[in-house]
Amino acid sequence: MKRLKFRYIVLGMLVAGTACTKGFLDINKDPNNPAKVSLSQLLPAAEQGLASSLGFTNDNAGVRGLTEVLAVYMHQVTVREDPDKYGADGNDFSIDNSWINFWSGNPVPSPSSDVIGTMQNLEVMIKQATESNNLRYAGIGKILKAYGVSQFIDAYGDVPYTEATKFGETGNRFPKFDKGSEVYPKLLALLDEAIANLNAKAPNLNTAIPGKDDVFYGGDKDLWIKAAKTIKLKLYNQLRLVQDVSAPVNALLTEGNLISTTSEGFMMRYTAVASPDSRNPGFSEYVATQKSHYQSPWFYEILKGYNGQIFTGIEDPRVPYYFYKQAGSTTEPQNDTEYRDGGFISIYFGSSGPNRDKTNDKVITVFGIYPVGGRYDDGEPVAVSGSNATGAAPLRLLTYADRLYIEAELINAKIVGGDARAKLSQAIDESMKQVDYVAGLANSGQTIPVLAGSTAAGTYRDAVLAEYDKATTDARKLEYIMTEKWIQSFGFSCDQYTDYRRTGYPVIFDPGNPVQAPGGYVQPPINGDFKNPGAQPKVKVANGRKFPLSLPWPASEANVNPNTPPAKNPDTAPVFWDKN
Repeated sequence: MKRLKFRYIVLGMLVAGTACTKGFLDINKDPNNPAKVSLSQLLPAAEQGLASSLGFTNDNAGVRGLTEVLAVYMHQVTVREDPDKYGADGNDFSIDNSWINFWSGNPVPSPSSDVIGTMQNLEVMIKQATESNNLRYAGIGKILKAYGVSQFIDAYGDVPYTEATKFGETGNRFPKFDKGSEVYPKLLALLDEAIANLNAKAPNLNTAIPGKDDVFYGGDKDLWIKAAKTIKLKLYNQLRLVQDVSAPVNALLTEGNLISTTSEGFMMRYTAVASPDSRNPGFSEYVATQKSHYQSPWFYEILKGYNGQIFTGIEDPRVPYYFYKQAGSTTEPQNDTEYRDGGFISIYFGSSGPNRDKTNDKVITVFGIYPVGGRYDDGEPVAVSGSNATGAAPLRLLTYADRLYIEAELINAKIVGGDARAKLSQAIDESMKQVDYVAGLANSGQTIPVLAGSTAAGTYRDAVLAEYDKATTDARKLEYIMTEKWIQSFGFSCDQYTDYRRTGYPVIFDPGNPVQAPGGYVQPPINGDFKNPGAQPKVKVANGRKFPLSLPWPASEANVNPNTPPAKNPDTAPVFWDKN
């Protein structure tokens, strides 16, 4: 890691729709004698830094996140760039810069590597808060640290946990990497420390109390404790294939005090402020003149009920919240299209078709209101822009719906008792409430119907449960649970990537699968294109490589740090909890 000089990031952020400002303070000229920055500055910097490292990429706002790549790998988004065909290597802009942002420095607003990153801010915040007995800040910092490090272990396998943040103390610019299997127990212990810090009651404690500077929970310590315990549940669930987690999991569920309502979710709450840009990074597609995010036909067809292997004939009522069609069924495209289903226009993963690279920015289907704060599809297509939607959708890192799906998985695995079907039903209902919650935050003035409790939502849930009831194996039942979890988490793909490698579900598109792509070709919907009545031309598809079991070492780390582990083949380098 290159750290020649240090600066602390200072972000003045206010919640509940107020302005989000960010700037940089050149106050750390000597890392061995750091100037003190207030806890109320360090906390929002760390929260935004964490979210930026894990969500979508927005180059204009200097945000580069892992979901940019992983949404493609998990077949909810398709692109023409190197994540297509699983081709992202250590030079990929989002892989490299999300690592820099989290571990060593934030390259915004300039690409220099001398700016302290998220982990540095967290280390300073924890140390400073502990020394001043402001233990609420210390506890929050430990939760953010444990969660963030766990995500990078889940993506890469090994991380520079012990030494990466100690440069100011040791002068070591080349941290060694720790095995993920050795760090995970430390993260669970760190979460316990955080809970103890938040519960601490004694004289002279907490003279500084987080409030509006806390973009996640507004300083509510009880919600932070719920988040910490739910993160522990998530981590134990991810360990279930390599160790017996029955005792700690059952203890957590018996004790309760987990995330238990929609609004309690562990989320980065973005706003509608455009300058400086504090909108959801995925909303950048609405502003871009050249659009790069296509909505995956595989994902779309599962939601529409077109897929022949799962949820066949069951249309998901979340479709108009998830996708916004800029075109009507007979709108003339700018150029010939590769995949069209009425107004839904996209391209395939792994395509080498003749229309793949043709420009159709004004008519392609884009993100809807749910994942990024775009538009609800009311059937009145317009070209999207930064002025006809808000971008005020939160980045949903860990939600009540996630917790319910985790519990359903644990019941399915016989680790806890209970009724997996009932838990799945509850999770689907909560997933619908989550859509309404996000729509309420991000609505730009459209009339948007309430989804939860609607006839369409109930019909969908009952149809899914009827299919679940037909399953004759626990594996097939797990597929329904994990597929529903994948659907509801649209917009944040880090846990999807982890879940798929752990469980093998959901089933994702494989151009080499003869059922999904007979002879290496896929067939767009029959009569989907008014310009090509009947069958649209088939499209040739292929993989560039096997599905990556972990991400490659970022180039900025591998090229500078001699202690970076040897180059790996991501296709054959699983994370320690992956025993499939």
